[in-house]
Amino acid sequence: MKKRKILRISLGILAALLLLFLLIAAGIVRDSKRDETRAADVILVLGAGTWDGEVSPVFRERLSHAADLYRAGYAPKILLTGGLDPRNTVTDAEAARRWMLAEGIPESDLLIEEKSRYTHENFVYAREIMEREGMKTALVVSDPLHMKRAMLCARDFGVEGIPSPTPTSRYRTTRTIVPFLIRETGCMIAYGVWRIFAQPWRK
Repeated sequence: MKKRKILRISLGILAALLLLFLLIAAGIVRDSKRDETRAADVILVLGAGTWDGEVSPVFRERLSHAADLYRAGYAPKILLTGGLDPRNTVTDAEAARRWMLAEGIPESDLLIEEKSRYTHENFVYAREIMEREGMKTALVVSDPLHMKRAMLCARDFGVEGIPSPTPTSRYRTTRTIVPFLIRETGCMIAYGVWRIFAQPWRK
C-alpha cells in the first residue's frame, strides 16, 4: 500500500511537471507570433553563433531581417550583440559587423557588443551601449521561438524592447522546430528559476 501511494505521488508530480512544460511551450509558441515592429532608436540583433568566422545560417537570417528594417527606416542604427565562443575565432558581433558591411550597411550606423555569451547578457551589455548613445527603444530581432525569453530578459534588464521576430527563421519544419522548442522551453524554465534568486530587475 505504501509503495502504491509513493507511486501515485510520483506520477502526480511527473504529470504536474509535464503540464508545466507544455504550458510554457504553448506560451513560447503564442509569443512567437507577436510582431510589433515600429520605429525605434536602434535595431538590436541577438547573436546566434559563427562557423569558421562566418555568421551561422540562423544568425544570417536575423541579420537579413535587421538590414531590411534598417533600409525601411525603422531605426537609424543597428546594434549587433554576441561575444566569443571558445570554439570560434571571432565574436558573434564582429562576424555580424563584417556581414553587414558586405551588405552595404554604413559602418557609422553599426554598434557592436562583444562581451555577452547568453541571452540575458545581450541585454545587460546592450543597455550600457544604448545609455551611452542616448537610446531608449530597441527593435529586438531574433527567431520567433526565442522571442518570449528575449523580451523577458529585455524587461528584466531595463531595455525598452519591441519584438520584431525574423520572418525567415531557419526553424521552419517539424524536424527543426520541435527540438528548438524543447530546448527553448528548458531554457525558459532555467531562466525562470535563476531570476527568482538573482532578481536582476532590482539591480
